[in-house]
Amino acid sequence: MTQCVLFTADRQQTTVHSSQPTYLNFKPFLLWLVVKKGIIRPNKILRGFENLIKILEVLKTPTNMKTFRYGEEQLTASIALGLARKEIQGVLSPSAIQKVNQSAAAVAEIAAGERIVYGINTGFGPLCTSKISAGDTQLLQDNLLKSHAVGVGEPVENEISILMLVLKGHALAQGFSGIRLETLERILWMIAEGIAPVVPIQGSVGASGDLAPLSHLFLPLIGAGKVSYRGEVIPTMVLLEKLGKSPLTLGPKEGLALINGTQFMAAHGVKVIERLHRLLSHANLTGALMIEGLLGSIAPFSDELHRLRPYSGNLHVAKTLYLLLKDSEIVTSHANCSRVQDPYSLRCMPQVHGASWNAYLHLKQTLEIEINSVTDNPVVFDANHTISGGHFHGQPIALPLDYATLAASEIGNISDRRIYLSIEGNTPGVPKLLLKETGLNSGLMIPQYTTAALASENKGLCFPASADSIPTSLGQEDHVSMGSISARKALRVIDNVEKILGIELLYAAQAMDFHAPLRSGKILDAIYRSIREVIPTLEKDRILYEDMETAITLVKSGSLLALAHQVADETGAPYQTEWTSLFDY
Repeated sequence: MTQCVLFTADRQQTTVHSSQPTYLNFKPFLLWLVVKKGIIRPNKILRGFENLIKILEVLKTPTNMKTFRYGEEQLTASIALGLARKEIQGVLSPSAIQKVNQSAAAVAEIAAGERIVYGINTGFGPLCTSKISAGDTQLLQDNLLKSHAVGVGEPVENEISILMLVLKGHALAQGFSGIRLETLERILWMIAEGIAPVVPIQGSVGASGDLAPLSHLFLPLIGAGKVSYRGEVIPTMVLLEKLGKSPLTLGPKEGLALINGTQFMAAHGVKVIERLHRLLSHANLTGALMIEGLLGSIAPFSDELHRLRPYSGNLHVAKTLYLLLKDSEIVTSHANCSRVQDPYSLRCMPQVHGASWNAYLHLKQTLEIEINSVTDNPVVFDANHTISGGHFHGQPIALPLDYATLAASEIGNISDRRIYLSIEGNTPGVPKLLLKETGLNSGLMIPQYTTAALASENKGLCFPASADSIPTSLGQEDHVSMGSISARKALRVIDNVEKILGIELLYAAQAMDFHAPLRSGKILDAIYRSIREVIPTLEKDRILYEDMETAITLVKSGSLLALAHQVADETGAPYQTEWTSLFDY
C-alpha cells in the first residue's frame, strides 16, 4: 500500500492511499490518479511542480517493489521479464551514472580531436575509412538509425520489444559505450511508461548486432517510427507531444551504440528460457500421467540407477517422476505384473526429457553471460583507449538457441509416441483408441494425426539457422550468425510442442479413467481432477477440437504447474528435487 500526502488549492492537507496505481497522467497543477478500486477526481490541485514530480514518483512505485540497478547487478531472465512487466523497478545508481558520464565525456573528447576512431568520427561498416567532420556527427547518427531501419514482417510482441530496451539499457549502463545519460534515461523512461517501439520481426542476420531491429527499436528516440502504447499503435511524434516530450538529438557514437548488439536475439532468448522451462516441467507432468494411464513401471526412475549416469537433467527428471508416482494406488496395483519392461517413450523419459533439460541449462547459462555483457562496438575504455572488436556477433547464443530448438522438438516427438502408444490397446483394462465402443465411434484416433503433423513440422524447423552464413555489407561482414532466425524458430517449435503436450493431457486423462476407483499420488490426482473439471470423459464421439483447445490452454497458462506447487505446499507431498534450483531462471 502506497501512502501520499497531497495539498489542495487552499493548502488543506489530504492523504491518499493507493494499491498499485494503474494509470498516472499529469500536467502542472493537475493530478489525475486512477487506481483499481475507485477514482480520485481532479479537485486536488497541487502547488509547485517539483512537489508534484516527487509525489508522482512515490505513487508510481509501491514501497514493496523490488529494484534492480542497471549496469551493476547481475541480470537474469526472470529479472529481465520482471523489469519488462513492471514487477521490478529499474534504477541507475550514482556510481553507474558516473561511469556513463565518464564514457560519454571520453567520446566527446575523441569526436573533438583529430585521432580517427571507428564509429565516432568515421563512417560505418565498409565506409569505416570515411572521415566525418565534427559538424556532421549528429546527422551521421540520425542517418545511421534511418538507413538501417529496414526490417520487414509482422512486429514482434510488445513484451519482446520492451525486453530489448531492458537488455540494451543494462548493457549501456555499464559505461563502455559512450552513451549520454540523457539518452539512457530516455530508454529507461520508455520501459517505465510501457512504450513498446514497433519492431519488424525479420531483417537481422545476427552479426554486426541486430542492426535492423535495433534501428527500429530506437527510431522513437529521434521522434521517428511507431510505438505501441496502451493498446494503440501510433506515430512516435504523436505520443511524444501527448506526453510533453521532445525528440533527442543524438551525440557522437550514440547511434552505433544503440544498434550494435545482440538484444533482439537475446530478448527472444529470454522468452525461450521462460517458455522452455515451463514446457519441460509440463512434459514431466504429462509423462507421469501417461505412465499411470498405461500402467508403466516406476523402477526405471530409481535414484540408484541414475547416479550411475549422473547428468543433472536426467537426475532431475527421474527424481521428479519418482516423487509424482511413488504413492500411487495405480502403481501399487500392478507391482507384480508379468511385464518385463516398458517401451522407450515411457521408460526412457529421464534420458530423453533429461537431455532437453541439459540443453535448456546450457542456453540459460550462456544467455546469462550474454545479457550481462557489453555487445556494441567499438568499446570505449577511456579517451585514449578504444577497441574495435566483434562482441556484436551472435554466434555464442545462436548455437545454443538452435540446440534448444532441437531439445524442445524432441519433447514433442516422445510425447507423440506416448500418445500413439496409448491408443494401441496393449495395456490391460485400457481399450483400443481409449474408447470401449468403437466402430461407430472413432474414439481418440484422429487427434494423434495432429500431434504427428506438429512433430513433423518441428523437424523441418530444427535445421540450425546458425549453420548458414551469407556475406553482407560489401564483404565487411563476411560471416554472420543468423541467430535471430534461431531465436524465432525456437519459439515456433515451443509453441507447437505446447499443443502436443496439451493433446497428450487428453489421452493420459482418458487412459486413467479406466483405472478408477484407484487414485494416483496427491499431485497427479489433483491434476487429473482439474483436467476432468473442464474436459469430461469421452464416452462417444463428439467435436474434439474444443477439448484440444482447452487442454492446450492448460499447458500454455501454466495453471497445472501452479496447482502442482499448491498441492505440494498444502499437503507436504514432495515435488521439488535437489536439482530444481539449478534449472530456475
